[in-house]
Amino acid sequence: MTSTNFTYRIYYEDTDAGGVVYYANYLKFFERARTDFLRHLQVSQSELAQKENLVFVVRRCEIDYLTPARLDDLVEVSVEVKEVRAASIVMLQEIKKSDKILSRLNVEIVCVSADRFKPERIPNNITALFKS
Repeated sequence: MTSTNFTYRIYYEDTDAGGVVYYANYLKFFERARTDFLRHLQVSQSELAQKENLVFVVRRCEIDYLTPARLDDLVEVSVEVKEVRAASIVMLQEIKKSDKILSRLNVEIVCVSADRFKPERIPNNITALFKS
């Protein structure tokens, strides 16, 4: 299955009063990496919504916070496809600094119709990208 890493800087806006990344902001880094992952695969989410009336939404996530990221850190966020189903994808994501895991996320993404938010089959051309 497909796996990719992206590097991001921790900015002041990402941190709390103690200078560590606020817990909810880890989800933003994970989301940003999933979006960049799709771009890396040449999948445009805006085109998918406009042309095929399909969007990806988070159905379930489980996150572990292991050690904090801090202001100015460079972190690497990974996206690994673990399972591709007819209408959903299971991914494992990690945020690391210098190969030390800071946070881990197991997430299930579902393909739904943009207008009704009902599950829809992921187009074959996209599932093929996840499996390569």
